Amino acid sequence: MSEGVPTAGGAAVHTEWLQRVVRDALVREPGGLGRPVLVVRIDEQRLYVVDHGHPPEHYPVSTAANGVGNRQGSNQTPPGLHRVAQRIGDAAPAGAIFRGRVPTGEIAPVLTVPGERGPGDRITSRILWLEGLEAGRNRGGEVDSFSRYIYIHGTDEEGRIGTPASHGCIRMRNPDIIALFPRVPLHSLVLILPDA
Repeated sequence: MSEGVPTAGGAAVHTEWLQRVVRDALVREPGGLGRPVLVVRIDEQRLYVVDHGHPPEHYPVSTAANGVGNRQGSNQTPPGLHRVAQRIGDAAPAGAIFRGRVPTGEIAPVLTVPGERGPGDRITSRILWLEGLEAGRNRGGEVDSFSRYIYIHGTDEEGRIGTPASHGCIRMRNPDIIALFPRVPLHSLVLILPDA
């Protein structure tokens, strides 16, 4: 794994912390070995992809406007170790709107103006549905990420990416989630961190 992740400007984001948290995640959940590991940094509003044998990459994201938390009804992004439990939307067109994880046949107009809001919390293009792996933190009872419908998904509100704006999920730009989706098989680990 390289020492830094290249950014659009050519500078590197130092990733010693990334190497450390990925190693720890794979020790805690060795079922993730051989698959990419996704790390969401809430303080940075960024998702890192660590795919063994390749330099790490990152994408801007949008986590919950209500901050970090795990309770049912909180509309917060749950911290901790998760895995991809379901992959939905493989053949859907870019911008396809999902309701109840089913494509509606509609395509959302993408809003790219910073801060521009759409009509509700639209889920578009692809869905990676997360299952918590830490009992009492993001698995079971009132804190279960899967039953809270916590996803990594596309959004029509692309102008809000990079700022906390979701209802608990991790939003991505449509081209980014479409590019990432085929690289993330079932049971890939997803670690959600408030900070490093």
